[in-house]
Amino acid sequence: MLPEPTLTKKPFIKNPFVYSSLAIGLVLLYTGWIVFSRWQANRSIDKQSVVERTEKQREQDRIAIEQLGGKDLAIQVFYASPGAIRRGETAKLCYGVANAKNVTLEPQTSPVWPSHNNCVDVTPKKDTTYTLTIADAFGHSQSQSLTVKVR
Repeated sequence: MLPEPTLTKKPFIKNPFVYSSLAIGLVLLYTGWIVFSRWQANRSIDKQSVVERTEKQREQDRIAIEQLGGKDLAIQVFYASPGAIRRGETAKLCYGVANAKNVTLEPQTSPVWPSHNNCVDVTPKKDTTYTLTIADAFGHSQSQSLTVKVR
């Protein structure tokens, strides 16, 4: 019978698996650090983007509110088109109000309501002065008048 070969154990330092495992471990740590740092950078960029979008939207909202009359009760526009008509013709009375709860137009038979832009047809038989009156929920009111001339 043949004698069994004897296995000689290599010292720990001369084992190639130690060095390859250490190299793979370092590569994995470095790759993990790169992935984490990029994720963290992207997260901070996303947060900054959200803050900037929020500020921009807030500014656009503020501008829109100011264009629509702000917080104050106001008659923004009130005009007749055309301002002078012939007997039997129709003119348009257009108005725009801000923060009004009630709107009345005297003398007028058709209903009017709060709007930023609304027109009603009128057919006066003689020169007529129309008065637009608005009121808010707190009892404040404003009025404005205009005259449609009939030739």
